[in-house]
Amino acid sequence: MNLETFLHHLHFDTEKLAPPDWEVDWQDAPLPYKLYRGLPEIPLSGDVPLTLKERDAQANPGLEELGSFLWYIYGLTQYAQFAQSSFIEGTEEKAAVSYAQLFRRYVPSGGALYPNELYVYVKLEGAPQGIYHYDVAHHRLLLLREGNYDSYLSRSLGHCDVSDCFCTVFVSTVFWKNFYKYNNFSYRLQGLDAGVVIGQSLEVANRMGFSSRVCYQFLDRSINHLLGLSEQDESVYAVLPLSIYPSIYCVDHDKEEANVSAVDLSQEVPFLKHETYNRSKRIIDYPVLKEMNEASMLETTQSFVKILNENRGSIPLGAELIMLPFTESPSYDLASVCRERRSPDIDFIIGKVSQTQLSTLLKETFPLSYQNDLDDTHVGLATRFSLYGSFYNVEGVPNGTYSYDNNTHGLCRITQGDFREYVQNGLTMPNLNLFQVPLCLHVVGDKNHLKEKMGFRGYRIQQMEAGILLQRLLLVSCALGMGGHPLLGFDVNQCDELYRIHSKGKTSLIQIPVGPYRPRAWLKGSLLS
Repeated sequence: MNLETFLHHLHFDTEKLAPPDWEVDWQDAPLPYKLYRGLPEIPLSGDVPLTLKERDAQANPGLEELGSFLWYIYGLTQYAQFAQSSFIEGTEEKAAVSYAQLFRRYVPSGGALYPNELYVYVKLEGAPQGIYHYDVAHHRLLLLREGNYDSYLSRSLGHCDVSDCFCTVFVSTVFWKNFYKYNNFSYRLQGLDAGVVIGQSLEVANRMGFSSRVCYQFLDRSINHLLGLSEQDESVYAVLPLSIYPSIYCVDHDKEEANVSAVDLSQEVPFLKHETYNRSKRIIDYPVLKEMNEASMLETTQSFVKILNENRGSIPLGAELIMLPFTESPSYDLASVCRERRSPDIDFIIGKVSQTQLSTLLKETFPLSYQNDLDDTHVGLATRFSLYGSFYNVEGVPNGTYSYDNNTHGLCRITQGDFREYVQNGLTMPNLNLFQVPLCLHVVGDKNHLKEKMGFRGYRIQQMEAGILLQRLLLVSCALGMGGHPLLGFDVNQCDELYRIHSKGKTSLIQIPVGPYRPRAWLKGSLLS
């Protein structure tokens, strides 16, 4: 399949991505976490704090802080079981009651399949310096490669000096972990899932007093080689250095005299091979995902670019603008919000959303800013994304569709009316009753997915940044007493037409219904020791 066509199908014709006879082999599903065998292990404390507090600036972080950091990002946090009833077609008679079990984490994931893995380069007392895998199943670190790799990593990143960083986090994607269910559509999910993990990392790092930077541009082959990853199975999507200092030192790679090659750099460290286990007996090939990964790789540091921040445009003349009240930033305990956050589906209940709630939700989500290697300055995601929404039963806001203008903190009305039936009919799998949802939000980005500037790598970067924004929105929604449910199963063309953006080079990337909900009956148990 042509890769341009593949990206078009990912977004606008998802039914064309999988073979018509595609069937999921549930009995041969892989584990939602990666297991290594026979490696030196460093147990992490299960005594994780129930509240995240900023660290003492005078004290150096240790393994205990790193363990808490990793657990709040991606650890197994809760075991849950709930009942599911099925009915005999054409009757109201219950046919059977089944029970679903799952291990929760604090981040959402498409189908709860968690295709990402975390690796860390650790420089802390109490552990040999080197590269580790975060073993989610046992909350421990497994040593993959011992040694100091400051120079190797800094040159692989091309612009970021990690010598003052106590830890560098690698977010990878294991292709099979959700391809077995979603086939080629998994590629879109993998980028968003990685972005959600990055977003949670930024939130936790900020609460713990660590500075962080997200590197999307790096020499893929040298990083994968350092971690011992087979690029046919797994590849790193983002690198996050962490420091106790206010900022992470970076240089302008355009002014670097030496051009670093991934092939040359990889020759500096020996080949690494470890035994792993994923449970699946039969792994189906995924040639398009491999081809996309190959086409997205950066071979030399000269390939690294900056994205110029463009003017997002002014409000159209004659447009009706509803000014939202300015509100104080809510003070909430991140750990508590993480424990309470859910993705409601049939649990949404119709209720009035106050203007204060809506104002706080939008203001605290946009403009979200963070340090990254795409921008020349510390800028917000509002330079590359917009928030649109279909609102119903919101105090002081007539029912209709709106775009949010973060410069004026106002809503620009597109069309007045109740569009709940319209967005409900656009669901490809009607597992939510959107008639019960007052806010149906959409993250909107460029239709070309940054391809002009960054090639095919731009698509997954856009999905990751959308995931960062999504996680922030979900956390703020929960802090305001509401739930949010990320959805990719919606008609993108229909939404773009609803918001009148189809002719503006913009498109809807993800749909997030937000509103009050009634928690279902769950049998839950915390996995804290």
